[in-house]
Amino acid sequence: MQDNYLERILKAKVYDVAVETPLESAARLSRRLGNRVFFKREDLQPVFSFKIRGAYNKIAQLSALTAQRGVICASAGNHAQGVALAARTRGIPAVIVMPVTAPEIKVQAVADFGGEVVLHGEDYDQAYEHAVVLARERNLVFVHPFDDPDVIAGQGTVAMEILRQQHGDDIDAIFVPIGGGGLIAGIAAYTKALYPRIKIIGVEPEESAGMYESLRLGKRVTLERVGSFADGVAVRRVGEEPYRLARLYVDEVILVTTDQICAAIQDIFEDTRAIAEPSGALAVAGIKKYVARERCTDRQLIAINCGANMNFDRLRYVTERADLGAQREALLAVAIPEAPGSFLRFCQVLGKRSVTEFNYRYDSVESAQIFVGLGLAQGRSERDAVVRSIAAAGFSVRDMTDNEMAKQHVRYMVGGHARGLTHERLYRFEFPERPGALLRFLEAIGSAWNISLFHYRNHGADYGRVLAGIQVPPATTTDFLLHLNELQYAFIDETDNPAHALFLG
Repeated sequence: MQDNYLERILKAKVYDVAVETPLESAARLSRRLGNRVFFKREDLQPVFSFKIRGAYNKIAQLSALTAQRGVICASAGNHAQGVALAARTRGIPAVIVMPVTAPEIKVQAVADFGGEVVLHGEDYDQAYEHAVVLARERNLVFVHPFDDPDVIAGQGTVAMEILRQQHGDDIDAIFVPIGGGGLIAGIAAYTKALYPRIKIIGVEPEESAGMYESLRLGKRVTLERVGSFADGVAVRRVGEEPYRLARLYVDEVILVTTDQICAAIQDIFEDTRAIAEPSGALAVAGIKKYVARERCTDRQLIAINCGANMNFDRLRYVTERADLGAQREALLAVAIPEAPGSFLRFCQVLGKRSVTEFNYRYDSVESAQIFVGLGLAQGRSERDAVVRSIAAAGFSVRDMTDNEMAKQHVRYMVGGHARGLTHERLYRFEFPERPGALLRFLEAIGSAWNISLFHYRNHGADYGRVLAGIQVPPATTTDFLLHLNELQYAFIDETDNPAHALFLG
């Protein structure tokens, strides 16, 4: 086996600080999916994440003379806690560089473990660059979160435990979250050395698909930007060594949406009463998508529940999106005649269905707009049936369940069509969430163009999301687009989104 990873993993030093976590049957999810699903509970580690394994193995391998210099790392949180605890255990200093957008719960945990916290940059990559500079200036040992053989070997002990806890001949596939790739590299190298038939399936968010794109293109790629919801895997470029091992041993990478991740967090909670962080629920989301695609039954599928460092405020967002991700809610836009009895008639069409929200807005003397959320018991088939029944009753209906602007903004807005408004363009923006971020965003937009609509909602995520209507006369379109590109804020033109025409424009 290349680089002798099997031996490296068998000799890894992790159990001075890490624990052997249980492999638990997920009875409720197994019944729903018709397969035997197991959770590898890495969320039960002392730092609530698997990262302690690789961090400690790396630090334990340092000579006494080298270790005395102290260590440094860059991390959005989980690796940071692992390094801080490992360094404290060995009695050496640790400097932890974290992006300013790192969840407060992770920053405080690092400080509690005795790490010197340095907040720098808006994402992992900027924190990493600063950590490299500090390592050189202060002669510290850099502990990479994923691109290091000792770190990979430490993470590989997860697979060693799984194959000790469950016979390899019984396992069909292991689903592994991917950020920089250290965890899946270690698990894949160990598992494939002993049981080549077991599938190793990586799972990434659609908005942070670094390994997926790298394997698809046959070379490591650097993503222009990554999503912030699953901050534990928000890495723009996977590691060189993890990528090499993934090419050899990973069978495929599955991409999942934010809504599917939220639904998976709920699935984990219902089986364990534990709350996974978004990256910690990726594997479960991947299993559900895999089972739906393959239509398989009675297979033994293992999910690595890799972390539980969830910001409490973010639970608001998770609960809102979980039903959508599990196809337990439909969002519909309906136009009804503005006439006596039409509102009642529409509600009669809905019957006794569970209504999750209801927004009504007078539009004109002829019509009104309704935005309604409905609870579903039978998923997509029921959703399609509801749409057909509303249309059959003579109402104009549009399914907005998969419309991101509707989910993110329109459902929370009170308003309607802006009569007489000219040259309005609609944009969705994202910017790092921190004190004063909204003011800086507005100052950056400037006053050269009139803002005609603005919706901002802070729901505990690391990035603020804004929906803005801006009046852009045709003669200034080029200047406006150049200005947007100079701002370095991620944005999407939503002017032609159906939700704009139905409710806002």
